[in-house]
Amino acid sequence: MNKNYYAILMAGGVGSRFWPVSTTDFPKQFHDMLGSGSTLIQKTFSRLSQLIPVENIFILTNERYNDLVLEQLPMVKQEQVLLEPAMRNTAPCILYASLKIQKMNPDALMVVAPSDHWIEDEQAFSQNLQQCFDFCQKEKALMTLGIQPTFPNTGFGYIEFDKTDANPIKKVNQFREKPNYETAKAFLEAGNFLWNGGIFIWSAQSITEAFEKFQPQMNALFQQGLTAYNTSAEKQFINDNYAKAENISIDYAILEHAENVYVLPATFDWNDLGTWGQLHEKLDKDENNNAVMNAKVVMENASNNIVRSDANKLIVIDGLHDYIIVDKEGVLLIYPKSKEQDIKRITALANDL
Repeated sequence: MNKNYYAILMAGGVGSRFWPVSTTDFPKQFHDMLGSGSTLIQKTFSRLSQLIPVENIFILTNERYNDLVLEQLPMVKQEQVLLEPAMRNTAPCILYASLKIQKMNPDALMVVAPSDHWIEDEQAFSQNLQQCFDFCQKEKALMTLGIQPTFPNTGFGYIEFDKTDANPIKKVNQFREKPNYETAKAFLEAGNFLWNGGIFIWSAQSITEAFEKFQPQMNALFQQGLTAYNTSAEKQFINDNYAKAENISIDYAILEHAENVYVLPATFDWNDLGTWGQLHEKLDKDENNNAVMNAKVVMENASNNIVRSDANKLIVIDGLHDYIIVDKEGVLLIYPKSKEQDIKRITALANDL
């Protein structure tokens, strides 16, 4: 295993579209969403550790999830868990972790990955990641793994690459916002658009130089902590300064401005498991396309539903089609799959009750 390889595992999200299973206190990355026997963060950590030394994997998360991380990843030491005292999107946490890693190892190559995505072909993932590391070792590149689109999804951002580029790793023309349906269809027909899966690869030097160039104010803020990183003074510096950083994503902060951005079209199956509907796609289903988790059910005249229950009771369903049915600790959700994007809004209303 290469001691210069590092990973930043982002595990601070709340996953509110998976309410009522995913909650602020116990978000989806800490759940076994697919009944595989491992939680999403455990699967992601295991996948990254095929290529990256365990001690070089850092978990970026909110302070409130520290104990959950250590409980679910017992091989991780406390100093590998980087705690965000405030929610500030992806750019500040990536800069913080990158400066910390660069101070440890100026030759570091790193992958930044969400902790709650599902990747089936782990061998293909490792091969793709190795390809990116090899490229970033030689080139001053900011890289991303692009996901081959399978349908005109309006819930993802897209990466447009140079159509004339015959190399396996393509030069990125631009990042495109989540499109409407017609635009998404045009992207697929064009053939040079990939889903932005939020997996990034670069050297510590390349990304810190990019922050210096495109985010001088944020860079100056975190540079003040250089003497503190990897010492007992780090936590205090972060607690005092982190909330001063702008709330901005890595895409907006860096990737949309940089010229040296490349993409490798991924060869593995990927699902960001962002909604109950996307989870339904990955689960085993009966002859009427119903997916059932942890539940005893009797179904008649019912199809395309996802049913999950943590309660020890029989659930009888008749005449429901395309519904999400979740029974969890005082909450019963019966909601049309076609409106699943609204669950985030409903969660906020429910929290006010």
